[in-house]
Amino acid sequence: MEYFGDARDDRQPVVLTIPGLNNSGPGHWQTLWETSRGDCRRVDLGRWASPNRNAWVTRLDAAIREAEGPVVLAAHSLGCLAVAWWGALQSQAYGWPVAGALLVAPPDCDRMETPQTIGGFGPTPRAPLPFPSILVASRDDPYIFYERAHSIAKNWGSAFMDAGHSGHINAESGLGDWAYGQTLLEGLIDHARDQASAMRQIRPSIHPVHQDAHRVGLCASR
Repeated sequence: MEYFGDARDDRQPVVLTIPGLNNSGPGHWQTLWETSRGDCRRVDLGRWASPNRNAWVTRLDAAIREAEGPVVLAAHSLGCLAVAWWGALQSQAYGWPVAGALLVAPPDCDRMETPQTIGGFGPTPRAPLPFPSILVASRDDPYIFYERAHSIAKNWGSAFMDAGHSGHINAESGLGDWAYGQTLLEGLIDHARDQASAMRQIRPSIHPVHQDAHRVGLCASR
């Protein structure tokens, strides 16, 4: 993949929603956000029932490039692993063009009992993500232990948010349009705007490869 430059601008960030295995249905918070918000659009990763890591990362990369401006990612489940692999394989200046990511309920692809369908996304990348991020985990997610989710958040440099007992944080969790998630998303969008404004005044020649995720300005628990 080619390196991204640093042609920052002050356009409103585009929110790209990235579903997981089998896509997100009509009652999923991602779908409801796309319906009710004017800044969200879904990335068509293809092969929803039989995902391929490289194919998903390639499609995500194309969607980010097509946005032609600052991007905030809102990923769920296996979509979080696609984001993590994109971050590991792509060399972007910190926070550009992806200015932030909301990573909700990533599965543990490293467990021995992981289904072969998603096992190809392992091993889970350990490198810090090249953008501010928030990882939201549930205490009773059937696809990952809570402590493991916290460990992944530390590796990725993500602020860690406790969603309580919310299952896989999907349509079956009964969240509706998930107001709490939208609050977290707005924090990332505001941070992206602030960074774009700051960069119009000061453009440093060296960009850190990793910064504390708490720069997003959100506390580490609800």
